[in-house]
Amino acid sequence: MQVHNLQPKQSKKKKKRIARGGKRGTYSGRGLKGQKSRAGRKIRPQLREIINKFPKQRGSTFKGVKHQVKEIQLSELQKKFPNGGKISPALLRKAGLITKSSFPTGKIKILGTADLNAVYEISGCVLSKKAQEAVTRAGGKITK
Repeated sequence: MQVHNLQPKQSKKKKKRIARGGKRGTYSGRGLKGQKSRAGRKIRPQLREIINKFPKQRGSTFKGVKHQVKEIQLSELQKKFPNGGKISPALLRKAGLITKSSFPTGKIKILGTADLNAVYEISGCVLSKKAQEAVTRAGGKITK
């Protein structure tokens, strides 16, 4: 006995191909017209339709929450705090320069080149180089 002489114990069952003529008539068990009677029919799940209706939030225009930074000018600080003093994210929120609902992450960057008349102690904020120079020139401190 050789390999080409081997026979399986059970014969393979052939898949029934409908709509090819034969003893089932013209429609071959598929019924009349419609999506289910066509070749290559594919009914999409209802959940997929619902998911596709939601707006997509990724790509070049979407900036994640962790990348958002609130920018505040030194001139705005002078208007809200004319006498100087300590400045922190909590005090900026109390002064109305930032709101928690529109700005959830709490990262604040102070920008600007204004000449300061008061002494500020800034903590918990990031400053640009020009803003750092302006604060130190006025006699203020910057802590992280």
